[in-house]
Order: sequence, then C-alpha cells, then structure tokens
Amino acid sequence: MTATRLDVKKTYKLYIGGKFPRSESGRYLPARSAAGAHLDNYSHASRKDFRDAVVAARAAVDGWSLATAYNRGQILYRTAEMLQNRASELVTEIARSTGGSGTGVPPVRAGRMPTPLNTAAAKREVKLAIDRLVHFAGWTDKYQQVFGSVNPVASSHFNFTTPEPQGVVVVLAPDEPSLLALVSLAAPAILSGNTAIVVASEKYPLPAVTFSEILATSDLPGGVVNVLTGKRAELAPHIAGHLDVNAVVDGVGDAVLCATLQAGSAINLKRYARHALAPAEWFTTQAEDPYWILDTIEFKTAWHPIGL
Repeated sequence: MTATRLDVKKTYKLYIGGKFPRSESGRYLPARSAAGAHLDNYSHASRKDFRDAVVAARAAVDGWSLATAYNRGQILYRTAEMLQNRASELVTEIARSTGGSGTGVPPVRAGRMPTPLNTAAAKREVKLAIDRLVHFAGWTDKYQQVFGSVNPVASSHFNFTTPEPQGVVVVLAPDEPSLLALVSLAAPAILSGNTAIVVASEKYPLPAVTFSEILATSDLPGGVVNVLTGKRAELAPHIAGHLDVNAVVDGVGDAVLCATLQAGSAINLKRYARHALAPAEWFTTQAEDPYWILDTIEFKTAWHPIGL
C-alpha cells in the first residue's frame, strides 16, 4: 500500500529593508492560479508591516539619492542581468499563476485534466521586464538634461532648474501583468534617487515576491525597493494618511482605491499619479514613457552670481 505524500507549499514572506520578515500580523493568504488551484501561500501585510517598510525606505533615501547617476544606472542594469539569470523561474511562476495566457484562463471543469501551461506569453512578459529595466537604467544620467534647464534672468546670475527626487514613493501594481507592470512603475520612480514601497498584484502575487528574491541578490541597496503583498483596500488608508510618504503612483485604476488615496493626498499634500493601463498596453511603449519620471521628482532652482 503506497502512502500518500502531502505537497509542502512554500510560504512567501515580505521584502522589507533587504530582508524577508514574516508579516507582523501572522496572517497568510493562499495564492491561487487562474484555474483556482492552490499554488503556495503569501504574507498578508498589515499596517505595521507598511510602517516598517516606510521606515526602511526612508533610511535608504540618503545613500541612494547621493549615489551618482552613473552608479544608479549600473545597479539597475545589474538588476536586469540578475532577472535574466533567473528568467526561467519567473516564466514558470507567471505561467502557473495565469495559465500562461497573460490575461488568465477560465477555471478547469470538474473531472477534466488541466491543459499544459503555455509559457509563450510568460516568456514575452519576462523578456519585456528585462528590457524595460535596461531602458530605464539608461535614463539615470539623462533625465536631468532633458527635464532641467538654464533659465534667462535679468541680472548677472546663472539660474539653473534641476530635478531632484522627492523621497519615499508607494507604487501600487495592477493585477495583470503582475511582473511587467511592477517593473514599469517602480523603475522610473527609483532611478532618480527615490526609494519605493511596492504593493504587489493582489490576484497574482507570486511573480512579484519571486522578483524580490532577485532584488535581494542584486546590487540594489536594501530598502530602495520594498515589496508588500496582501489586500490593497486594507493598506490604502494607511498609505494615504502616512505623513512620511512623499508620492503615490497608482497603476491599479480602481475608482474606490483612487478616491481613498487622493483623499489622503489632499490632506497631507503628497503627490498622486495614476497610470491605469489595460493589460495589453503594458506590453507597449506607453509603459516606458520617460515622462513618468516626472511623477516623483521636484524641481529646484538655484541662483549663482557670475564672476568677473
């Protein structure tokens, strides 16, 4: 008589400050495929977890923002290299979550065997995520010249306007595509020297938490990108009301979530930017717009007397 062996499910943790803590709440959620299968478990982030992530992100701002633009570009490029090295793992994670369709598949009917995963769409998503990281890595030492200016003034001074990072940014990733959208939103936020707290896809979180394992082994300093998983609606009021968050980039597009975030921003004056694209649009050049860098920078003007 053959004994039945239980499948041991992996429990994914949060990624905060370069480490993988368990959720302070002790809560976990089942990660399910588009067909409803129980894949693994992931942490259900609480208010305390979010506050810890803000502290880690704030602590990383000085070091990351003071790094040279060239160095930040190198680090982002190295992150793309690490992503490429683990591409097959991410392809599997995306394919088993979404069914490989890129937009999910209907549940498998009772009594039928699931069809083999189609990894073509997952491979395309991972490839574009790598390319998008490389694309934004190239902007680290260029956006200043493109968006900055030397201003004409009616006195014997030089007058410069330069873009500078705002500080701590919260990025809310949409459900699909779970990896590509996350990269497309987070990269333009951090390339200027900001740090980010990313709230991963609520429907398909596993590609995001696998990506956080890649971040942990890259050259990206701990705290520059922090990844939380769980319920957006539960975290949204804390994101909106936290006084140490400088900007919110919303890629979800949910009307109720948008209203909650903007209501908090109106009180504490944090900047709010919305980039709610259709799932297919994340695969186009719309999602690599360099003007998204402007969402999380502020302009400062300096006067300098002209020497004789």
